[in-house]
Amino acid sequence: MPRAVASQKKSKVAKAAKPKGKVAAKGNGKAKAKGGKGRADVSLSDPTLFDPLTPGEIADALRTLTEDRRLGSMAKVGRYRVICTEPLVTKPPHPMAGHRLARVVAYDYSSDRAVDACVDLDAGVVTHLEFTRSQPMLSRDEEALAASIAMVDDRVRSKLSMGDIPQMTMHYWGRSSKDMAYSRRSAAVVFGRDSGQATIVAVVDLIDNTVTQVVPAELW
Repeated sequence: MPRAVASQKKSKVAKAAKPKGKVAAKGNGKAKAKGGKGRADVSLSDPTLFDPLTPGEIADALRTLTEDRRLGSMAKVGRYRVICTEPLVTKPPHPMAGHRLARVVAYDYSSDRAVDACVDLDAGVVTHLEFTRSQPMLSRDEEALAASIAMVDDRVRSKLSMGDIPQMTMHYWGRSSKDMAYSRRSAAVVFGRDSGQATIVAVVDLIDNTVTQVVPAELW
């Protein structure tokens, strides 16, 4: 009887040990899949994909974007500004990895919306397009336009002193819903003397190209 009991206990221990072997095998398989052949080597990526866009690539990106039927109204009206164009690089295993990509950010004045797009320069197609009500930074052209509009405004000219010049142009977004700049793309042009002392601030509505406010610098 004692021998029978002992043999039964041994068989039970042997049966209990089998699942442990299976669990260990599964764990090894998962670890192998996690760090196995499917992982791409990022070090093999083409470094030239990070190079700045050439003038030709920028022109191709803008042409591809404006020819997209989703931007037909923006291209037809022609009231938009390109804020920036820059290279965009994705890492494997993204489908666009290894492609020459361009990110284009523009502001559509006719619809009062921002456009954020990705253009595949190799395939000549828009791979991503997003419309938002956000306000991207001012472009250099918008800064120059705002300053030129403010300088010829009669209210601004009447408050300028001898030696006052545009010191800087900033993107301005109104803090109150009663402010026109709260929902319209606007810029604030700061005028002052060479010494650096600001005198007045002119708020320019970039949609209608008009000055909406003239505020003394000390009250700004």
